[in-house]
Amino acid sequence: MKIAIYPGSFDPITNGHLDIIKRAAKLFSKVIVAVIRNPEKEPHFTLEQRVKMIKESLSGLDNIIVDSFAGLLVNYAKKKKAHTIIRGLRAVSDFDYEFQMALTNRKMAPQIETLFFMTDYNYSYLSSSFVKQIAHYGGDVSELVPAAVAKQLGKEG
Repeated sequence: MKIAIYPGSFDPITNGHLDIIKRAAKLFSKVIVAVIRNPEKEPHFTLEQRVKMIKESLSGLDNIIVDSFAGLLVNYAKKKKAHTIIRGLRAVSDFDYEFQMALTNRKMAPQIETLFFMTDYNYSYLSSSFVKQIAHYGGDVSELVPAAVAKQLGKEG
């Protein structure tokens, strides 16, 4: 079984994230969308809210599991018997950070590969930060995020 992990804070998940998840699901037997529990950051949505919104957004896709974790990603990947980490690249500016992280992960766990997905050009500008800012000022985010996220952001406005 080919298992991949797509880690992220997903605060919130966007249509760009969904695009990468759906494309990865065509290549792997199982894709684990792993929501990072990072005590150093103060997320907009709770971990439970993020997991719930992702599950709602991915309903009907049988080979996708939504989970959460804390600690080192490579340790989580070993625990889940995953051999691939999925990362998305929107622009050249993402590459430096992602490349460093991939090499560090390879140093710690050489058996785990990192696979980069170029974002669909329709989502190359999109980030969770922009979505939160647009929603904060009353803008329409319905074409940027799944319905479950738009609904949650709408409750706050």
